Amino acid sequence: MTSSIIRIAARITKCRPITACSRHHQYSTENKARYYTKKHEWVAVNGDIGTVGISQYAQEALGEVVFVQLPDVGKEVSAGEECGALESVKAASEIFSPISGTVTEKNDKAESTPSLINKSCYEDGWLFRLKLVGTEELKKLMDQTAYDKYLQESH
Repeated sequence: MTSSIIRIAARITKCRPITACSRHHQYSTENKARYYTKKHEWVAVNGDIGTVGISQYAQEALGEVVFVQLPDVGKEVSAGEECGALESVKAASEIFSPISGTVTEKNDKAESTPSLINKSCYEDGWLFRLKLVGTEELKKLMDQTAYDKYLQESH
C-alpha cells in the first residue's frame, strides 16, 4: 500500500510542471533562452518569432517607467536600430531592436500601463514581437551567462 502511494505521488509530482506550463501563453519567455544586447534589450525566440523587451537591470536603472513608445506593426527593423522609446521619472531611453525583422505585434498593455515593465519585464512587460529575418544575428548577442558577466564587469 505504501509503495502504491509513493508511486502515485511521484506521478502527480511529474505531472505538475506540465500542467503549469500548459497554462502559459505560447510566447511566454519563462524557461526560454533569452539573448541580450549591451544596451540591455533582450529577445526570446519561438520558431521565427522573437519577443523583445528590456532587462531587469535596465528597468531598475530607469526607475518607474511612465511612458512607452513602441514600433508599429508592419515596421521593418534592423538589429541595433532605434525603434522606440521609454521614459521614466529619472530618464529617457531609446529602444534598440536586438535583431532584424518585421514587427508583428506590440504590447499595447505596456504602452497604456508602462508600470508593467517595472513589475514584469520578462513576462507581461515585453515590448514587441517580430518575425525574424533569420537567426544568424543571435550569435552576436549574449546568452544569460555572458550577460551576467557583462553586468558584473561593466556596471
